[in-house]
Formats: sequence, C-alpha cells, structure tokens
Amino acid sequence: MKAHSVLRHTAVVGAFTTLSRALGFVREILMAVYFGTSLAKSAFDVAFRFPNLFRRLFGEGALSAAFVPVFSAALHRDGPEAANRLAGRIMTMLAASLLLVTAGGIAGISLVLHTWTLGERAAAVLPLLRIMLPYLFFICMVALCMGILNSYHHFAVPAVTPVMLNVVWIAVLVLACRRSAGTPLERVHALAWGILLAGMLQLLMQIPALLRFGFRPRFALDWNDPGVRRVLTLMGPAALGMGLTQVNVVIDGVLALAVGRWAPAALTYAERLIYFPLGIFATALSTVLLPTFARQAACNRGRDVVATLNDALCNLLLVMTPAAVGLFVLARPSVDLVFAWRGGLFDALSALRTTRAVLFYAPGLLLFSVYKVFVPAFYAMQDTRTPVRVGMRMVALNLVLNVVFLLTWPAEWKHAGLALATVIASGVNSLVLALILQRRIGRPDWRRIGGVALRVGLAAAVMGGAVTVLHAHLNAFAAARQMAPKAAELLAVAGSVLSGAVLYGALVLVLCRHELRRVVRFRG
Repeated sequence: MKAHSVLRHTAVVGAFTTLSRALGFVREILMAVYFGTSLAKSAFDVAFRFPNLFRRLFGEGALSAAFVPVFSAALHRDGPEAANRLAGRIMTMLAASLLLVTAGGIAGISLVLHTWTLGERAAAVLPLLRIMLPYLFFICMVALCMGILNSYHHFAVPAVTPVMLNVVWIAVLVLACRRSAGTPLERVHALAWGILLAGMLQLLMQIPALLRFGFRPRFALDWNDPGVRRVLTLMGPAALGMGLTQVNVVIDGVLALAVGRWAPAALTYAERLIYFPLGIFATALSTVLLPTFARQAACNRGRDVVATLNDALCNLLLVMTPAAVGLFVLARPSVDLVFAWRGGLFDALSALRTTRAVLFYAPGLLLFSVYKVFVPAFYAMQDTRTPVRVGMRMVALNLVLNVVFLLTWPAEWKHAGLALATVIASGVNSLVLALILQRRIGRPDWRRIGGVALRVGLAAAVMGGAVTVLHAHLNAFAAARQMAPKAAELLAVAGSVLSGAVLYGALVLVLCRHELRRVVRFRG
C-alpha cells in the first residue's frame, strides 16, 4: 500500500461497514417491532450464535489471522500464481472440513429432536439451529475469499459483503414476517431460511473480484504443501483462542436464556447499539492493520510496527472515547428511539431491560476497540499462540465473573452482569497483550498515548455533561410543542448527539491539535 494511507483504506472499509451497520439498525428495528424480547427472538439469537462460533473458528477470525500473513508473504516472495495455488489448497481443506461439521451437526440435532423430550426454550432453539447451521459453510468460505482480496489490498467488496445479509434479512422481515399470520416462532423460521439464502449470495459476490485478480479455484488436497502446513500450524492456536472466546459468547447466550425468555434478546439489542460505532471505525481499522502489520513484519520494520501501533491507539482514543461516553449518557433515549415503535412488541419493559445491558456495555466500547489493535500485531508476526494463552485465561475469568454476577445480582440485572463480565475480561485481556507486545517489539510511546487519553477523556466528560443537560431541555421543548413521540425522541437524541459532537470537536481542536495533524498523516 505504498500509494495509499492506512487511514484511507480504513475510510473505505468504514464507509461500507457504516452502510451495513445502518441497514443492521433497520433490521433490528424490524426485529423489535415483530418480535420484541419474545422467546422467538431469544431463540433465534441463541441459535444464530452457533454459526458465528464456527465462522470465528474456521472463517474470518482464526483462518484469516493465519492465512493473511502467509498469503501476503507468498505474494511478496513467490508472486500471484504461487500464492493463488496456496489459496486453492486452503480452500479445499476448508470446504471439506466445513461440510463434515455441517452434516454432523444437522444429524445430531435431528437425533436429539426425535429422541428427547425438550423444554420449551430448547425446543425453540434447536429447530432454528438446524436450519441455519449450513450458513457456517457459506460464511466461512466468504471469509477466506475476503482474506485473499484484503491481501491484494482490495477492501471494497469484502466490506460491502455484509450488506447482502442485511438486505436479505430486511426483505424476509418485510415480505414474510409482516404478512404472516402465524405465531412469532413460526415467523422466525422463515427468517432462518433467509439467513441461509444470504450466505449463498454473499459467497457469489466474491467471485468477480477474485477473477479480476487472476484467482481460479483449483481444488486439491495437498497437506504436504509448506504453505498449507504453515497455515494449519498458525490456525490451530488461533482457532483455539478465538473459538474459546466465541464459545464463551455462546455460553453467555445460553446463560441469558436461563435467566429469562427475554434476556438473550435484550442482550442482543444492546450489542447492536455497541457494535454500530465499533464497526464503523475499530473493526475497519483492524481489517486494514492486519495486512499492514504483516507487510511491515515481513520486511523486518519493527520500528514501523510500533509507530503504526502508536498512531492506531491514539486514533481509537480520539474516536471511540466520545462514542462510549455518549452512548452511556444517552442509553435509554437511544434504546427508545431505535427499538420502541408504536404497535410493536418492544414495550417499556423491553426497553428498560435493554438499557440496563447498554449501560454496562458502553465502557467496553473503548476496550473492545483496543483489543482489535493489539491482536493483529501478534498475527502479523505469525504468533497466534500468545493471544491463545492469554485468551484462555480471560475466558476463565469471564466465566467466573458470569457465575458470580448471576448468583449475586438481582434477577432483572443478571443479564447486565453478563455484559459487565465481558467488558472486564476484555479490558484485562488488552492490558496483558499490551505488556507482552511491549517486550516483543519495543515500548510504545505510552507518554503520548496517556496524554491523548487524558485530554480526550476531559473533552468527552465535558461533552457528556453538556449532552445530558441539552437532552433534558430538548425533551421539554418537544413536549411544550406537543410533537409526535417519535419526532420528539429523534429531535432530542439527534440534537444532543450533533451538539455534543460539535462541542467535542471544538475541545479536541484546542486540546489535541497536534494529534489531529498526526491522524491526517497516519500511513502504513
């Protein structure tokens, strides 16, 4: 990427990711309208977590972390033809493994459904899981294709691919669920089939871009290829580490379902509010950082890795700190604005339960973002074992905290305890990785990063206080003019957010002028 800055590619990925997140918001609004925090919604959320688990095991997480550095090195060293041959062998291995997992999973679920007498909640989850399990095959193959394209520094098609899932999801909700007279559980089955269709379409979207780069699938099982062995060697620890993290996510969903029929749905709605700003910048930055770090590591440019890491952390602080503060102070208004619509099933109790989860997730917005910067640095150095060793301990910490909070917190707050456990474990995980990385590549400029954190924290705190006061005044203004409820909510939230952004921007211009100039020059 000699001619392009990391920030420019981040902007491209972020733009498409923003579109996907915006459509995701529309999708979740419709889910709230048609399903609320019902058992059908919770069952769907829990079932959908399982394909996502395998997506992280064999797809965009572990495989990309192992594949992108090796594929990038092959491109740099051997040229596109040899690199494409390696990719074809990896694709064959992945497809065979996923088909076995999918067939075994469907057979196992069918056996359980036909031989066991299940409780209401399990009986709601398993049929949905059986329908959506093949989605893991398509989305993992998509993730491999995205890794190939990202290695060629083509980020647009991979970034726009998730849009297809949301488009199909919304279409099914509008065309099938809205017009169906069935029960929520019956309607949600149509949505599960829609997810499977979306996976097929997402895979088809990758093909034209791959063909433009000369990639032609050549399916061959060659376990003796050095590149394949290297990917497998790296992928094993990464799959274990990321798999453990995602297993914990699945366990969180199951534990939430044990808390109440409504709890997984409330957590999912809260996660959607969190992942909107997270996806716009942090996930986009992480996507671009992996090949950037990989190129710098392959060229033995250790100082450049540290410099890129410094810039990335400062950029995250500038962007994500005000997002976390704003989401915290506007938690309930945001929940009401997005999910609570007249005539929908998302009622005041659903809003209250979702807000409680948002309050505990909001501080994690910054911590989740920092984690997405440190991990690619390890993967770029082809070290997938260290994040695994740290991740195993953090999963254990998360589970312990889950149990403690479930046993000690009031019933209506237990699901919020699950959110807090995730935030704490993520923060500790990032801190440990930072300390290890410091010993490996040198000390980051902690004085600079700490100074930015203090100044940004001060600006965000002032912004948060101003937004709280302004929101109350805008609510009073709307009430005095007897505005429609949704229009009043939009005025209060949008006015508060825009005013807060302007205030924060002005404060940052004063407090972080030098850092803003470095953001503009942020290059890989």
